[in-house]
Amino acid sequence: MAKTIVVKQIGSPIRRPIKQRQTLIGLGLNKMHKTRELEDTPAVRGMVAKISHMVEIIEEKG
Repeated sequence: MAKTIVVKQIGSPIRRPIKQRQTLIGLGLNKMHKTRELEDTPAVRGMVAKISHMVEIIEEKG
């Protein structure tokens, strides 16, 4: 079974650079308090690290 992480958006993309907005969309997040279960890969971890002020990792599975 692949490892997964649950990511929740806690910050608004309003008045943020376009790259940060695109990263949120790339993770499948676009509305406040939305959660997504994503595969735990270095690419996803890097995206979360880039916008760590707008998302939080709720739990890690696997």
